[in-house]
Amino acid sequence: MPATAETIQSHGHLDQLNQALDSGAFIQVQRMLNSLPAPDVAHIIESSPPKTRAVIWRLIDVEREGEVLPYLNDEIESQFLRAMDSKELLTITEGLEADDVADILQQLPDRVIREVLQLMDQQDRQRVEQVLSYPEDTAGGMMNTDAITVRAKTPLDVVLRYLRRHEELPEMTDNLIVVNRRDEYIGQLPLRKLLVSDPGITVREIMVTDIDAIPATMDDGEVATLFERNDWVSAPVIDETGKLVGRITIDDVVDVIREDADHSLMSLAGLDEDEDTFAPVFQTAPRRAMWLGINLVTAFLASAVINLFEGTIDKVVALAILMPIVASMGGIAGTQALTVVIRGMALGQVGSNNSGWLINKEFLVGVINGLCWSLVVAAAATLWFDDPLIGIIIACAMVINLITAGLAGAIIPIALRRMNIDPALAGGVVLTTVTDVVGFMSFLGLATLFYM
Repeated sequence: MPATAETIQSHGHLDQLNQALDSGAFIQVQRMLNSLPAPDVAHIIESSPPKTRAVIWRLIDVEREGEVLPYLNDEIESQFLRAMDSKELLTITEGLEADDVADILQQLPDRVIREVLQLMDQQDRQRVEQVLSYPEDTAGGMMNTDAITVRAKTPLDVVLRYLRRHEELPEMTDNLIVVNRRDEYIGQLPLRKLLVSDPGITVREIMVTDIDAIPATMDDGEVATLFERNDWVSAPVIDETGKLVGRITIDDVVDVIREDADHSLMSLAGLDEDEDTFAPVFQTAPRRAMWLGINLVTAFLASAVINLFEGTIDKVVALAILMPIVASMGGIAGTQALTVVIRGMALGQVGSNNSGWLINKEFLVGVINGLCWSLVVAAAATLWFDDPLIGIIIACAMVINLITAGLAGAIIPIALRRMNIDPALAGGVVLTTVTDVVGFMSFLGLATLFYM
């Protein structure tokens, strides 16, 4: 993947900072850190070993700590937050948006959250408590409460005067939200229309009413899908009564998309999406050990299948040489199908109405690839061992395992989701077991049938 200008720039900052740290030029490091954008500082922290992180964090100005924290992954953020008392937490959250404050507080024990909220002024406390009242992975948990609202009967010139009384508009403001007297959502007033329309007309005449608001209880993955599908920059959020409670902006949605992508990638290896690249050895090893143990159990299962055909392998040594080919081809074919289906689920494309078609498609793909590559493997095995029979056996086993792999790759994630098990986390382990067992069983079983 080619490096972007931003990536090259970040690496340059990291190299400069490490050189300054090595030479003991801490004043230079401090000046550099406090002149960089918050995302760049967060990237430098995440790209440093634990001891260097502690030094970097101490060199950041206190008033900038709150800007940097939201850009850190949850694990590193929690490490810094746990070392702070309530007054320090209040200081770093000053000036942050309600959703960012809520994200920070959600990393802390309930006792500390209560202490910080008590120290806030009433208006800030109400905004943060409103966000905290919803689960973190819902629209309500990711929303902000900075929406600017107007009434439908208001003339546009009044709206423009009202906006000019603000020092600045909230970030990502592309629409004003239209509500009635009960603060119930009824539509949106795009700024691009407001700025070019006759000031004498009312909001009602140019507002947009065909865009539904997002329920506060909607899953954040569904929110991301809506933003992606509709190219939204922001969207209003309503409670169960239809009352406006806030809005979601594209920057928060991008975070969700990135986290979902990290989750899918890391879960395939049995890791947490917040896995820290520079985490200490004794923290990393136990996390990986669990999934290695699970994989070991499945490996023993595959070995037990091989053991059933010990006599056949002793008689035909070529079987031991060719066995890994069948299992490996099945594993790759299954992983391809599994990845496609899990991606489709993440995008909201796979449901009960089309899962049957998807399974049938992967079956046919398995048949085609199985027939194609079985001929290649059969020819190679026949020439290698000068035995046409072993070529026929491995060809049949290859067809069986590739068909099974395609079916398993499609069925396993669908079945796991129906059992409320994360397909990205458990799918790979189950698939590997299926393809190994079926591959060895079909190959060695057919060999036993023909040779014994």
